[in-house]
Formats: sequence, structure tokens, C-alpha cells
Amino acid sequence: MRSEHRLGQLLGHRRLGRRFGWLWGAYGASTLGTWLAFGAFPLIAIQVLHAGPAEVAVLSAVGAAVGAAVAVPFGPWVEFRRKRPVLIATDLVRCAALLTIPAAFALGVLTFLQLLLVSVVVAAADIAFRAASGAYLKTLLPAEDLLIANARLESTAWTSTIIGPPLGGAAIGVLGPVATVVADAVSYLLSALGIRAMGGHEPRPERRQATRMRAGDLLDGWRYILADAALRPLLFNTALFNGLVMAVSPLLAVLMLERLGFAPWQYGLAFAAPSIGGLLGARLARPLVARFGQYQVLVVAGALRALWPVGLAFLGPGTGGLLLVTGVEFGLIFCCGVFNPVHATYRLERTATGRVTRTLTAWTVTTKATTALLTALWGVLGSLLGPRTAIGLAGVLLLATPLLLPRRAATPLSGPEPTPSRT
Repeated sequence: MRSEHRLGQLLGHRRLGRRFGWLWGAYGASTLGTWLAFGAFPLIAIQVLHAGPAEVAVLSAVGAAVGAAVAVPFGPWVEFRRKRPVLIATDLVRCAALLTIPAAFALGVLTFLQLLLVSVVVAAADIAFRAASGAYLKTLLPAEDLLIANARLESTAWTSTIIGPPLGGAAIGVLGPVATVVADAVSYLLSALGIRAMGGHEPRPERRQATRMRAGDLLDGWRYILADAALRPLLFNTALFNGLVMAVSPLLAVLMLERLGFAPWQYGLAFAAPSIGGLLGARLARPLVARFGQYQVLVVAGALRALWPVGLAFLGPGTGGLLLVTGVEFGLIFCCGVFNPVHATYRLERTATGRVTRTLTAWTVTTKATTALLTALWGVLGSLLGPRTAIGLAGVLLLATPLLLPRRAATPLSGPEPTPSRT
């Protein structure tokens, strides 16, 4: 019996309480909605507004970049407020913003500018939600349960990745291009209701100095990260890795669908099926950490995930090419499935409780801005060098990203929270 209990703990079969259950359910609802609506905005821009490639690129890159810039003040503002009301508010903002699209579509007044503005609002609210949820999770659970919780959230994300896009594609085919936007909006409403149902008392964080936010507060998150020997390299690693992986996605679509003649269903299958690897990786994260240690798993998984993308440069036509891209994506996603919950837990442990929101806001803004910049840059490189060469170049650069991982293990923070810095 004792061995079975121990095995259950290693695999994450541990009750984390009713309140986490509601939070987990809310996350699952909103994540499924997001993946149901995956690619909906570009599709609406193309099919409804007859937008060209340049406009679609602007919608994808500029919306995320401006949303990240708009979200910068949210970190210090949210830090000293109760997190649960912020989570509910950001869910409702995203729901309301998304519902304007089907409303405008039904009235025949939908414009490209509206799509762009909604993408900015959703991106900014998403950053605020991520930062507040990380801070809330750290106060909701004891430190020893954070990896279990992050692994469950990661498993939910990959499960939604598997089932969301196919269901969304079917819904679009039957109900039209804005159907999944409605589903996404409803998912945020369900998330808000789930978070509200959590109940419980959340004390208001106390600000030790003046209550008015100053300009210097906007940079507190970055100052905190750059001053920490463990967080600083990890931010550089994740920003560059995520940016390069995402930057080649449009080029890979061009290479597969236009140059190599793959059917759209083959393209979708090549990226949906490997998401099973992310689910498996997330399930293995905790037992691997229990066996080898957190730092070792972080570094090894972080290094292994960088080895796969260069293989996409050798993609060819036919069944062999389809198997190649599926295998590469499976290996990449499996390693990310292990790395992501360990990374999220490591980052929370290294961040003082009174700094989590500012730190996570700065982190997410940096990664999203880097992704937008590299996506635009690789679009230019793809035009100049060809998609295959640009994909290969990104793969080679990714091989160097493990050099940016932390060089030594760092112990979790202990003691009193540091006083917020001022300028």
C-alpha cells in the first residue's frame, strides 16, 4: 500500500484541493476555447475581409507586439491587488472583446481594424491573466505541490491542442468562420464563472511604500529577473527558443502547402498528432524530477528540445516527408512537455511572492515581443533565401540556445521578501 501511495505521488495522482480543481477546470475551458479558435483571425481576414498576405502578417505580429506593450503597466498594478478578481476581470474582457467580432459580422460592419484592435486587447488581457494566475497559484498551493499543478495544467494544454483544432475546423466548415470565435468567447465566460466559484478568502497584498505607481515600477520585473543569476539566463533561453520556433511556422506552412504539395489535412495532422508527445512529457515531468532532480531535468530537457527543429530543413514530399515532420514535431513537443512544467515551477520558486506578477508580466512581454520580432525577421529571410534555407538557419541557431540555460542549480528563495526597488 505504501509503495502504491508513493507511485501515485510520483505520477501526480494527488488531491490538490477543491479550489485548485475549480482553477484547473477554468483553465481547461479557456484553453480548449483558444485552440478551437486557433487560426480564426487570419481565416476571417482572408475569407471575410479578403486580406492579403501582408495584412495577415500584420494581424499576427503587430497585434501580439502591441498587446505586449499595452500589458507592461499591468505587472506592477496587479501585484498589489487581489489576484482572483483580476483573473475574473481579464476573462470577461476577453469574452466581451471577442463577442464584438460575430456581432459586427452579423451586422455587416466587420473591418480589419476591428480584428487588429481585438487581437491587441486579447493579447494584453492574456498577459495580465498569466501573470496574475502564476502569483495566485503560488499562494494557493504549498511549494511541494507546484510541480504537480503545473504538470496538470501542461497536460491540459496539450490535450486541448490535440482535440481543439480539428473540432474547430469542423465547426468552421459547418457554421462559418466566426463560429469558433463565439466558442472562444464562451470559454472565457466559463473560466470566469469557474474562478468565481472557487470561493475562499484572499488577503489584499500590502504595499510597503507609497501606493501610487511610479514610472520606475514598470521596470521592476525586468530588474528582478536580470539581477537573479538563475532567472536571467532562463529568460534569454526561453525568449530565443520560443521566438525561433514560432518564427518558422509560417515558412513551414508555405513549404509544405505550396512548395511540397501537402494537403491541408496532412499539414494539420503533422502538427496535431505529435501533441500527444506533450501530454506524455507533462505526465513524466514529476517522476523525472523525483528521480534525477529539478535542475538536471530542466537543463537536459531544455537542451534536448533544441536538437529537433533543424531536421525540418530536410523535409521532402510524400509519405517520407510527412513522417519526418511528424517525428521531428513529436520529439520537440515531448521535450517541451517535460521542460515547461519544470521551468514554470523553477521560475515560481526563484521569485519572491510579492514579485511574481511583475516578474511574470515582464517575462511574457519579453517572450511575446521577441516572437513578434523574429517572426517578422524570418518572414524577410524567407523571401530572400527561400523558406527551406530560413528554416534551416533557425534550426542551427536553436542548437546554440542550451548555452543560455542556467549553469548551476539554484536553491529556492527563503527568508523575507525583498523591498521593491525605486528609481
